[in-house]
Amino acid sequence: MIRLPSSHAAITAPLVASNAGFPGIPVGRSLLDGRAFHLSPVLTDAAVLPSTNSLALGGLGSGKSTTGKVRIRREILHHQHQAVVIDSFGEDSAGEWAALARSLDGQTIQAGEFTLNPCSSLLPPQVREQLVRSLIAAVEPAALTPQSTHALQHALNHPKATSLNGLMDVLVRPDEGRWPAAKLETWGEGVAIALSRYTEGSLVGLFDGQDAALPPTDLPILTFDFSRLDRNSPAIPSLMAAVSCWAEHVWLPSSTAVHRHLVLEEAWQILLSPATSELIQRLLKNSRKAGLSLDVLMHTLSDLGDGKARDLARLCEVAHVGRLNAEEAAAVGALLGLPEWAITEIPNLAPGQAVWRVGPSYVDIIETVISDEEARLTDTSVRRRQAQQILTEETETDDIGEEVQEDIEEPETEEDDEEGADESLGNYLLAPAVRDGHGADVDGWDWDMPPTVIDTRHYDVVQAAREGRYNEAAELAVIGEREDIRAHGINSDQAVSWLSTRARVAELGGSPDTAAQLRATVARMGKDVEWWDQEPSASTPPAEHPEPPTTEHAPAPDEGLQPTRARRRTWPYVAVIAALAITTVGVWQKAGADASAEERQQTADHYKGRAGTRLTVNDVDVAVIAQWTRNRDRVIVQLSSGFDPDATYLRIDAAGQTASGIRGGNNYPRDPELALPVSDPLAEVTVQIEVGGKSWKDGDRGTVRKVRLSPADVAYDAETGERLPRD
Repeated sequence: MIRLPSSHAAITAPLVASNAGFPGIPVGRSLLDGRAFHLSPVLTDAAVLPSTNSLALGGLGSGKSTTGKVRIRREILHHQHQAVVIDSFGEDSAGEWAALARSLDGQTIQAGEFTLNPCSSLLPPQVREQLVRSLIAAVEPAALTPQSTHALQHALNHPKATSLNGLMDVLVRPDEGRWPAAKLETWGEGVAIALSRYTEGSLVGLFDGQDAALPPTDLPILTFDFSRLDRNSPAIPSLMAAVSCWAEHVWLPSSTAVHRHLVLEEAWQILLSPATSELIQRLLKNSRKAGLSLDVLMHTLSDLGDGKARDLARLCEVAHVGRLNAEEAAAVGALLGLPEWAITEIPNLAPGQAVWRVGPSYVDIIETVISDEEARLTDTSVRRRQAQQILTEETETDDIGEEVQEDIEEPETEEDDEEGADESLGNYLLAPAVRDGHGADVDGWDWDMPPTVIDTRHYDVVQAAREGRYNEAAELAVIGEREDIRAHGINSDQAVSWLSTRARVAELGGSPDTAAQLRATVARMGKDVEWWDQEPSASTPPAEHPEPPTTEHAPAPDEGLQPTRARRRTWPYVAVIAALAITTVGVWQKAGADASAEERQQTADHYKGRAGTRLTVNDVDVAVIAQWTRNRDRVIVQLSSGFDPDATYLRIDAAGQTASGIRGGNNYPRDPELALPVSDPLAEVTVQIEVGGKSWKDGDRGTVRKVRLSPADVAYDAETGERLPRD
């Protein structure tokens, strides 16, 4: 991507206008003929460009988001366009469009910090119905039947239906209408259960408020920031359905801008959702009449599968494709009708370069040109550069350490006083730096350095398990076991000792059966090597000095004994070894505390306020989802089997609480849900689930699994420490 100073960009823009193939804002330059490339789709003749919608594709770091943001910024500044952005990706708990919105006097609405009332009297009746139907479709699409739709319409006309809670009350206790109340109650039960997800379940706090305020419609740019939500959360399609409905029925009729843009960042989440794909398809088809451009940004077409969502991508007349692998490039080329030479070039593109297709026939390779200010506003690689800076600083620190170590001098005499002993201690601690790769002395040390034989690995593993970090402990144990198998053999005491360590970890993690099996394996091998609970210690084996050379002739008896060489004072070396052991233990303890603090910091940095995993238990597909509340004082844990026909019994236990659901007749078991108090919002939550499959009968014991859920959207098997797939 070409970057020019702001002054240069300002000078360049008007000079290249005469060379543009299309009217509008400057975008960049062609890599095929060097000419400047301009494009504002709404200013292009309709015969050349029937619609103004655009599709941007490209892998991580390809520059597609930067190009999209620069285009929107220039359309707002040059042509007074308006933009609404659905932003679901960013750094440091802020969407990547936030800085750009602030620079243009726009506003960012953070998901989880506002509550939308879909039953607000500020919305027209048809909008209220459409919005509520979208929320239902986002969580339970099958609940929308002709009968349930009639029950919903009847309830929406009730005076109590001024909020989602009021609407649910009317659905479960309807008044008489054209149909008897009992029949309306039966028809409305499914949609009431679906809406309960927003008033009592994991999505509470998003749509169940009384606040009638709606987002402003007169700002240059308005971004809905979903970056703090998990990308697989049902809240995402629900919120996107709400925003899309608001944009169609409120923003577009109210806006006075000459043209509007609806930007869909990470658009696959929208196009794949049944709740939103219909809305987006309608907006795409009616965009020209509505004075709207949909700007769709995402990584690859494979995210869309092979269904209806991919067909929606064909409705975009403008497409720019950044770097993709060869397989993805071929799929994109086939969908967009790109020539073979363009498909071949896609895997070789540099950041900021893209193959552009405008209308049915124009294809070019364009390199985006941005100013320094635009680079600052569109930067999405802050953390990566920080990591690179840290690496540079560590390298510089290592260089300084090597310079210091080169200045170390050896002791002048063997007979050292106390001051010399202190100097020996300092030299010993730095000794590994002054020895070559084969253990030989580099600077003339006259005694062999005792090797460091402090092995704290087993102790570290068990200590991590004692602190509740079972997954980390399991990973450390696997690494240690592999190292010792390579170094000593699979049947060595060193390798077998890790079985005992893993047994202790399993025991601490609440898996006594696994611990017993591991210890039985050790016993069958005739070993007894439980090293897991030993404190870290240091020992120094005797050095292997070569035998002193014999004298050429033995002394005559009358010569008497020759004076022996004065014994070398050993206490300084003993002191050195003891000091090294103390220092190492201190470093280990500090490292443990630092690791714990770092783990909490990582959880805080990646805090999502939810976690979920999908498992197959007793031949039943279930999902375990934990959702922390906005004030972080409670976590709501839910076990769901969806519509698995084999699900018969569901139970969840945590913190002394229990909830369960049993299948009755043709009804699926109710999804059990617990609301647990939280004292530490960064702490993990451990739950036990029990699932009864197709053959389960009342009184039987189901299959039990224990799951740990982290608010950083990570789930682990509490017994093995294995990381589980996200739901």
